[in-house]
Amino acid sequence: MIPTLYLTRNGLLEPLGQSQVFAYLRGLSQDHAITLITYEKPEDWADTEAMDRARAACAGYGIRWLPQRFRPRPRVVAPALSTMRMVWLLWREVRRGNARLIHARSYIPAAAALVVHRLTGVPFVFDMRALWPEELITAGRLRRGSLLHRGIVAAERACLRQAAGVVSLTHAAVDYLQEVYASELAGQRVTVIPTCADLDSFRPGPVSRPAPVVHGCIGTVLSGWFRVDWLAAWIAAAARLDPEARFDIVTRDDPAHVRSLIDPEGHLAARLTIAPRRPGEMPDAIRRHDLSVMFFTEGLSKLGSSPTRMAEVLGSGLPVVANAGVGDVARIVTENRVGILVAGPAAGQMDAAYAALRDLMTDPDLPTRCRATAETVFSLGAGTAAYRTLYRSILAGADPTCAV
Repeated sequence: MIPTLYLTRNGLLEPLGQSQVFAYLRGLSQDHAITLITYEKPEDWADTEAMDRARAACAGYGIRWLPQRFRPRPRVVAPALSTMRMVWLLWREVRRGNARLIHARSYIPAAAALVVHRLTGVPFVFDMRALWPEELITAGRLRRGSLLHRGIVAAERACLRQAAGVVSLTHAAVDYLQEVYASELAGQRVTVIPTCADLDSFRPGPVSRPAPVVHGCIGTVLSGWFRVDWLAAWIAAAARLDPEARFDIVTRDDPAHVRSLIDPEGHLAARLTIAPRRPGEMPDAIRRHDLSVMFFTEGLSKLGSSPTRMAEVLGSGLPVVANAGVGDVARIVTENRVGILVAGPAAGQMDAAYAALRDLMTDPDLPTRCRATAETVFSLGAGTAAYRTLYRSILAGADPTCAV
């Protein structure tokens, strides 16, 4: 068993921690003695039963879990302090012999892994997840050209150059990076592994469901890069065109705040539900929907995005309502005919998309096509195998090759 350290700022108790961290580690733990460092939100720390279940689940796969407390504020100082602590944690684990390879999920963990790599020589994987600097700019959290922005870009450049391997969620992001960082990526191991889902859990429900049609939306809508205004416009159009339709937003966001943005006048009342679900409840929650809506900000910031929710929804046999300009989403939707792309938030555009969706949902092969697309593009087994191959290549000291 090869000692491997996995570092992420996400929490294991978050839905994303379960679907995009632990799901992979279950398979990788067959060949690697994994030490997992996560950053848990205060509300999750307070849930002692859930923490105990997570510890037991990790122990069942031989994963050594070292949960840390996530502190988001002060906004700039907290990430800096977190990075310093990450460096210390990584260095300590390397010194104890618990890491021949470091898997750094996203930018701040990668920056910490870079420092430890320079100190110890232990190789690291830069698992980018998305183009984080551009996402921060789009969300209004970072100003282009500022001192902080220049620092993050410099770290990005260094991590791309010195990582033993780079993982991107989308081909669109790799195309962009190879233009901007041609010298840094020359000869680099670059692997595209889209957001995958546990398709054994996310499976289609009953072939036919009684009315009314339930429009679902899962995951955060208050991130700054989710188009909550488009979601409100879609729900308004659907509610007007189908008086029986229901709407279910499954999110950990504040329900009152989300409702104030979606239905400020309170016209939808009980037709709109907004509530969180535990990770284990998500497959059943999605199966109670008939379709799933996901709108994200377009542009450079989203080239690297592969929405987790899309993999889970398609795996459940449901079509998606989405917009173009987000990673490989438009290509997957159009090539496989598994949903509708909405052109814009205007009422006429929403009405046209709704009409197209109704036509699409009359296709009896749609659920099978959605599931088949998920199995081809978003299989957890294929994603785990890709990570295993990357790990093996790095640890064997093979010459870097582009695996895109």
